[in-house]
Amino acid sequence: MSQTVDRALSILPLLAEGPANLEQVATRLGVHKSTALRLLRTLHEHGMVYRQQDQRYRLGARLFALAQEAVENLDVREIAHPHLVTLNERCGHTVHLAVYEENEVLYIDKVESRYPVRMYSRIGKPVAITVAAVAKLLLADLPEPERRALAERLTYPAYTARSTPNAAAFLKELATVREQGWATDFGGHEESINCVGAPIRGTDGRVVAACSVSAPNVVVSAEELLSLLPLVRRTADEISREYSGGGPASASVSHASQNPSQVTAETPEKRAEETSS
Repeated sequence: MSQTVDRALSILPLLAEGPANLEQVATRLGVHKSTALRLLRTLHEHGMVYRQQDQRYRLGARLFALAQEAVENLDVREIAHPHLVTLNERCGHTVHLAVYEENEVLYIDKVESRYPVRMYSRIGKPVAITVAAVAKLLLADLPEPERRALAERLTYPAYTARSTPNAAAFLKELATVREQGWATDFGGHEESINCVGAPIRGTDGRVVAACSVSAPNVVVSAEELLSLLPLVRRTADEISREYSGGGPASASVSHASQNPSQVTAETPEKRAEETSS
């Protein structure tokens, strides 16, 4: 298996030099044409190579997309980290940075709370995708067909009484998040943990990451945590501007039009009423 993977990966730098036909690939790898063809077909199925009309192969668009995603994810963490530290210093609570990758939402950075009572989380660990604030922000930005297909594919664990119960409720919540440009999780994953988050956007206005502030309700109430939303949004906007090279932080008027000072606290009790209705 390792030899097969090695041979398949060896094809990519070959095609980076320019398109090549089956015989050229087989010769470069030192294998029979049937073996080379099998490897090329596998790479083609995954979008890593593309067969042209002249029967020559070139690098596929999927490979470039993956490379771009990798670069963006690395860059956004490096750019965001000092801003996350500043946010943590100002509020004292746990700060996270997350991205959507391979159908999962993952934490890629974290700054710990200064308080002894903290939420447990780990860099590289997938979040509870149906309830986490950062997940809602990242998934709300997906194109509508992709968003709907994903919602129908997910399962909806009842972590708490406030967890998102089904695809219809999830899609409704994502629509709200998409419109208002921020998200919350008030006890949806753990009864005692509340969270508020905001999106980080790239040059094209698409959401590339999300940052959030989380805290146990024994440290700060949901209403008090929600009062930090303007600070969280400003932090996300600052990261967006730097990530985009000083461009606009928001993609549309709808994402920036709501005055953060006019946000109405969505308490856990209110969220529970809406979920049960």
